[in-house]
Amino acid sequence: MRLISWNVNGLRAAVKKGFQESFDQLAPDILALQEIKLQEGQIEMELPGYHQYWNYAEKKGYSGTAVFTKKAPNQVTYGIGIDEPTPKVRNATIYSEIYGSDHCPVGLEIKI
Repeated sequence: MRLISWNVNGLRAAVKKGFQESFDQLAPDILALQEIKLQEGQIEMELPGYHQYWNYAEKKGYSGTAVFTKKAPNQVTYGIGIDEPTPKVRNATIYSEIYGSDHCPVGLEIKI
């Protein structure tokens, strides 16, 4: 299994710099992106054969994660499972491969 975690620091910028070519060459089973820095509808990703799971930041231009999987998961959850508000944390956990993609900015304290 090929699992890739990639902090793209802005997915739209990464797309302009050859993201699709890198993705095609790497051919991951699971690709987890952090710091996508976009909102729903700002980009259309055509990745045939992949299921897509997005967790956008609440504030434009901030964080966000996306996970792409070849195999459909049994379950997908968003958030980190605590009631405390965590507006800067973006998480998606894919259950079947048991993998989570988290983005937690440096200096942010989370009490679990």
